[in-house]
Amino acid sequence: MPDTMQAVRIHQYGDTDQLQLETIPIPQPQANEVLVRVHAVGVLPADNKTRQGFFKNFRPITFPYTPCSTFAGVIEALGANVTNFKVGQPVFGRTTNGAAAEYITASIATIAPKPDAITFAEAATISGGATTAWSALFDNANLQPDQHVLIHAAAGGVGLFAVQFAHWKGAHVTGTASAANLDFVRSLGAETVIDYNVVPFEDEVHNMDVVLDSVGDDTTSRSMVVLKPDGILVSLLGPPDQAEAQKHGIRAMNNTVITQPYPSTSLLQTIADLMASGTIKTHIAEEFSLADVRLAHQRVDTGHSRGRVILRLT
Repeated sequence: MPDTMQAVRIHQYGDTDQLQLETIPIPQPQANEVLVRVHAVGVLPADNKTRQGFFKNFRPITFPYTPCSTFAGVIEALGANVTNFKVGQPVFGRTTNGAAAEYITASIATIAPKPDAITFAEAATISGGATTAWSALFDNANLQPDQHVLIHAAAGGVGLFAVQFAHWKGAHVTGTASAANLDFVRSLGAETVIDYNVVPFEDEVHNMDVVLDSVGDDTTSRSMVVLKPDGILVSLLGPPDQAEAQKHGIRAMNNTVITQPYPSTSLLQTIADLMASGTIKTHIAEEFSLADVRLAHQRVDTGHSRGRVILRLT
């Protein structure tokens, strides 16, 4: 194994031109960590917002840093106390150490073995996509069979999993999407799909038990209108207005993580098994090389990706 690697680095907040490909030392795994040779990285909308400084007031970054957090790859070395993983094992999950690099370290608490039935790129879509949908629907909203749920941005990296999980649970699913994605969202299990460019969703749906909002702005307040009394709005973008929620007689919450560490190995494994069996499927919007990381971030910045944008390293 070489001593150095290629990694994406950011030295200050800003646009995609701040993404620099640099040569840096390969990190060493600490206790309860593994060193992973990265095969695929998921680029999340939150990665772009972090780069732009949206979170700097409550989650400041120490520069320089390597962006992205969700990955899949093969274990190259074990840190102290690691007994449940082995060198050469394919894994996937989340790291807090920056994933857009040829080699990364990750805690064993937030990774899981990759099933042979799913690819590295597919596995890299699970954390931050499927895990977010799962926590929002089941941990926060406690979605039950036969309930009615509205899922915004239903073709996106979170939405496509949320539609499938809700359908799998036995709920009645309505999704919003653009015209190009209507059939795609129906194929995931949505009973009704609304083209948000043609008709306001609040004119079409009423008496929802749950709304999953990953759009924000006025979509959040408009979503409160379509919920039944004591219905639940889960926002992926920040705490909703509680006074407005109280006025409508609903419960509104930010998507909060119930279990720590998150995502847990067990949650990652549960979702991966559902994918391996064909019960749940993912979708990759586009793949880019590590050298084209700026193009990948620009693609995510459009806000209209069907599924997840991936950095492919091998």
